[in-house]
Amino acid sequence: MPTTLTAFADVTTSDSALRRFLHGLPGVDAVGLEARAASLGTRSIKTTAKAYAIDLAISMIDLTTLEGADTPGKVRALSAKAVNPDPTDRSTPMTAAVCVYPDMVATAKAALNGADVKVASVATAFPAGRAALPVKLADTRDAVAAGADEIDMVIDRGAFLAGRYLETYELIKAVKEACVRPDGTAARLKVIFETGELSTYDNIRRASWIGMLAGADFIKTSTGKVGVNATPANTLLMLEAVRDFKAQTGIQIGVKPAGGIRTTKDALKFLVLVNETVGEDWLTNEWFRFGASSLLNDLLMQRQKLSTGRYSGPDYVTVD
Repeated sequence: MPTTLTAFADVTTSDSALRRFLHGLPGVDAVGLEARAASLGTRSIKTTAKAYAIDLAISMIDLTTLEGADTPGKVRALSAKAVNPDPTDRSTPMTAAVCVYPDMVATAKAALNGADVKVASVATAFPAGRAALPVKLADTRDAVAAGADEIDMVIDRGAFLAGRYLETYELIKAVKEACVRPDGTAARLKVIFETGELSTYDNIRRASWIGMLAGADFIKTSTGKVGVNATPANTLLMLEAVRDFKAQTGIQIGVKPAGGIRTTKDALKFLVLVNETVGEDWLTNEWFRFGASSLLNDLLMQRQKLSTGRYSGPDYVTVD
C-alpha cells in the first residue's frame, strides 16, 4: 500500500488539474447516502455496550465555548469541567479538548495545568473566514504561540463555491505551515468546511479531498454558527472520504462533526456510523471528535442513570 501523496502529485499543479480531479470523483447518490445514514441510525446499543459508548463519546468531545461574551472565568470553568466532568464520579473520562478563541488559549492552557486535555483554537477569521491571507496566518500563529495544541480553521467558502479550488487548497497548506512551531513540532490542523453552506453532497466530497490533499489532520463539518451543521449524512460522506483516502495513500485523517449534536442518542448514532464505515481504527479521540458544548451534560446524565438506576436531571451537572 502506498504511504505518500506521490500518486496525487500532479493533481495540485494547477487549478485546471485540480478541477479535473475533483469533478472526476464519483457523484454522490444523495438518496442512497441518506438512506444508509438513516438505517445505521436505527441500530440499538444496550447495557454494557452503551456504557462503553457513553464513556467513549465523552472522551471524544472538544468542549467548546465560542461566544463574544466569553470571559477568562468561563474558560477556566470549562477547562475544569473538561478535566473532571462529573465531580461525583472520578472514573468519568476527561474530554479530548477545550476549544476556544485564540485570545483565550493561554487562559485555557494555564487552567488545564498539564492535564491530558488538548487546547484547540479556532482561527483564520472564524467563523466566516472573511479576511486577507496574512490576517488568517497571523491569527493561526498567535494561537499556536499561545500554546494551542490544535487549530480549527475555516475555508473560504466563497472561493470554493466560485470554483477557485487551488486557492482553497493553497490556503489550507499555508495554514498547515503556520501550525509549525520554532522547535519543529506542530499543532494538529482541523479544516472546517461549513457543510451547510456547500449546497450539495458533491461539494462536500470535493472539499473533503481538497482538505486531505492539502495536509489536514482532521476534516470537520461545521462551525456550529449556521442553520445546518453536522448531520449523519454529511458525516457519513466525510467518513467514506477518509476511508478511501487511506486506502489510496496509507494516510489516516480524522473526522469531526460539530454543531447540533446535543443528546446521547445523537452521539451514539454517530459512533455507529464510524464503526460501520471506517472501523475501530477511528474509534478513538485521536481520529474522531465531537464539536459540542451541551452534549457533555446529556452524556453525564445518561451515565449517572446507568450507574445508579436513577435519572438525576440537568440540575445535577454544571452548565459550564
